[in-house]
Amino acid sequence: MRGIARLKIKEAFKIAGLCLIALAIPVMLGLYAFQAKKYSDLTKEVIELESKQEKLIEENKKLVGEISLLSNAERIEQIATEELGMHKAESDDIIRVEMTGEKK
Repeated sequence: MRGIARLKIKEAFKIAGLCLIALAIPVMLGLYAFQAKKYSDLTKEVIELESKQEKLIEENKKLVGEISLLSNAERIEQIATEELGMHKAESDDIIRVEMTGEKK
């Protein structure tokens, strides 16, 4: 009797183990699909961010070019004289002020 009971217990464990393996395969496939989807989404996001970065770099280059054009000394002088009516100061137009005393 004891031998038969042990045999039945071994058989039950064997069947339980096979059932666990049979259930583990679909679970593992589901986890794989989930990870693949997540990887795909992250890859798309990286591509979008790289594209956005390239656009921002090009825009930055354009802005740097515009800054160098706008800050050109000749252009500033032309605007000052033609549009604002300014002129270069003569040496007798310059007044020097000296401050004496202690700073508080």
